[in-house]
Amino acid sequence: MRVFSKTAFIVLFTFICLESAAAQPARAKNGMIASECSMATNVGLEILKMGGNAVDAAVAVGFALAVTYPEAGNIGGGGFSVIHLSDGKSTSIDYREKAPLKAHSEMFLDEEGNFDITLSTRGWTSSGVPGSVAGLIYTLEKYGTMNLKEIIQPAIDLAENGFILDYYTANLLKAYNHHFNRYESTKKIFTKNGEPFEEGELLIQKDLAETLRLILNEGKDGFYKGRTAKLLAEQSQNNGGYITEEDLNNYSAIEKEPVRSTYRGRKIISMGPSSSGGIALTQALNVFENFSFSYDDWGGGKYVHTLSEILKYVYADRAKHLGDDEFYDVPKKRLTSKDYAKSISERIGEAAVPSVSVMPGVLYEESENTTHYAVVDKYGNAVSTTTTINSLFGNKIVVDGAGFFMNNEMDDFSSKPGEPNQFGLIGYEANSIQPGKRMLSAMTPTIILDNEKPLLIVGARGGSRIITAVLQTIINTLDFGMNIQEAMDRPRIHQQWMPDSIDYEKFGLPEDVRDNLIKRGHNIGSIYNIGKVVGIKIENGIFTGGVDSRGSGLAAGY
Repeated sequence: MRVFSKTAFIVLFTFICLESAAAQPARAKNGMIASECSMATNVGLEILKMGGNAVDAAVAVGFALAVTYPEAGNIGGGGFSVIHLSDGKSTSIDYREKAPLKAHSEMFLDEEGNFDITLSTRGWTSSGVPGSVAGLIYTLEKYGTMNLKEIIQPAIDLAENGFILDYYTANLLKAYNHHFNRYESTKKIFTKNGEPFEEGELLIQKDLAETLRLILNEGKDGFYKGRTAKLLAEQSQNNGGYITEEDLNNYSAIEKEPVRSTYRGRKIISMGPSSSGGIALTQALNVFENFSFSYDDWGGGKYVHTLSEILKYVYADRAKHLGDDEFYDVPKKRLTSKDYAKSISERIGEAAVPSVSVMPGVLYEESENTTHYAVVDKYGNAVSTTTTINSLFGNKIVVDGAGFFMNNEMDDFSSKPGEPNQFGLIGYEANSIQPGKRMLSAMTPTIILDNEKPLLIVGARGGSRIITAVLQTIINTLDFGMNIQEAMDRPRIHQQWMPDSIDYEKFGLPEDVRDNLIKRGHNIGSIYNIGKVVGIKIENGIFTGGVDSRGSGLAAGY
């Protein structure tokens, strides 16, 4: 059995999650990992160096992030993986959280039938049944080459022995200290007797180490049955939640055919429902394919206008038609067809069309606090994974004795038609609450193939802005010839149909461009960061990778 040296992990324990601000991407010849934490990246890199494939490394990164990236990395949440294998097979794994069997359409309504947002965002009522452990283990067992002990031991060591808090993580823990102090189980791990941690201090998570050790010894059953399942279910039910041991015992990841399309001669492999990301991305690229822009057009009025108009139609369709396809008949073929895209492109003229004229309907949004990682190996295997617990640190509740944060993903359902969720936006019937249903997501893990080989592995965090962030990174790379770091770092815009406005990043819309857009009939919205992308591009046999300069992390290879 392969083992990690003690020296290697002393280095890993003390590695700081550095902010990446490099203008040029990292380069390597044998394999590459890109994630939002350098410790997790280096865990995955060691797996590749030991001869593991991209799936082995991706699963190791996932478990490591559950320790070192507690605000979004998780075993108390869920996610999606898109995989391309060296034998030519492409597949996807859906391990999104599910509504408990006791969930019902009126669970977040008060006695007068009004939507109570605190029930969907705080406390145990907000949690869906976690899927991450099932998804990671399913993926490893079916497509990995190494055993679970080799893959999960680095995460156990990081939890047991602790790791040094960097500036970013320490400040985040400090900002949420008052939330952590509300729950004794959270307070005892993520505070120092109620006081916040400081940069450079050691964060030790003994309970999480024990939970991971149970998974090591018992596999999926180490989480979904036995001690951990009992702790989670009892604490949920004792505090008004809905999750039971039956929910946990019955959870399983689902392997699905990915969303497939083409864009300017390349193959697009992305995630289908219960994620909206793959269909929305495919639809947007299909429409954009009917337009042509030169390098000098990038960021200009006509380019931004066209992109914004495309996104109105994409997000309107997303709101109306997308949900868990096990419960709702999603018109996937129509939404991703080239003919439908052509018909949309013909409606886009020189002037903006008001969103209310595009299609009446409603929309929901999810939180930004996902995390994405990308992996490629020397054999030609590639993995693109996005996971989430919804809000930062989920619902802020740590399962006492188990050491991990629970998600508040139930808020991603449409709790009541016409009523806004925590982000002020509205839901629709396709994404209504039903027992056992997976809530809709915007996560968009994507792999692009050129001549049947991976060219681009990309994804992002950022809630509903994930789709626009990934879309613009792909366009920057394939249409404008940017390297992966430049493609991620360029300013982005965001239009999601409702509200009818173009949001943008600082320095993203110069005054003359704003004036041009206003003359075309657009409304100019707010300034904020639009997603945080992680990606790898393969060019001439060289792996180039990066993490968005808007966030933290590390791309590294060998």
